[in-house]
Amino acid sequence: MAQEELIMKAENRTVKGKQVKALRRAGYLPGVIYGRHLEAFPIQMNAHEVSLKLSKLSSSSLITIDVEGTPHAVIVRDRQRDPIYGRLIHVDFLAVSLTETLRTSIAISLVGEAPVSKLADVVILHNLYELEVECLPQDLPAKIEVDISGLQSVDDSITVADLKLGDKITILTDPEEVIVSVSYAQEKAAAEAEAVEEPEVVEKGKKEEAE
Repeated sequence: MAQEELIMKAENRTVKGKQVKALRRAGYLPGVIYGRHLEAFPIQMNAHEVSLKLSKLSSSSLITIDVEGTPHAVIVRDRQRDPIYGRLIHVDFLAVSLTETLRTSIAISLVGEAPVSKLADVVILHNLYELEVECLPQDLPAKIEVDISGLQSVDDSITVADLKLGDKITILTDPEEVIVSVSYAQEKAAAEAEAVEEPEVVEKGKKEEAE
């Protein structure tokens, strides 16, 4: 399903370096737009307004940034946050062409209720959280919803090959990758215990090498 068009206003930014702190105090969020066919240039936006909008968007959401009357189709490439307060302090936008395909990763979201989850000592394992795809920017879904209501038994699973995203989106992730599987609780606990022990062995080996 194609995304609805989202438009954000921005201005060209001349303030750089240490002066950016004063810009933030004035209520502006600094950013930059760059792309394959576009020389990078700095921008500034209303911090409160943009932060609210970006909090509802994923890294695959298509945005139109109006920079003083010039529109740029972009997606968010990087969000920098204040390490103490967690607020946005800088955003990198990647300019995209609406006539050229784009490779990116889309977040996977599980929906529905699995009948198998009602069984005792059974857990649903979400194994794959992103899917790599290629398509035109305007055909990028904000997220990929995977319905788990078909999981009836412990032997059931959902792989990438089971996904149906239409002919406008090419899936690049290995089709044999398991997105969701079902396991007994004790098996999951044993696997987690083994995973905890393994880094200790690796760390010990690194320490010996360093000495």
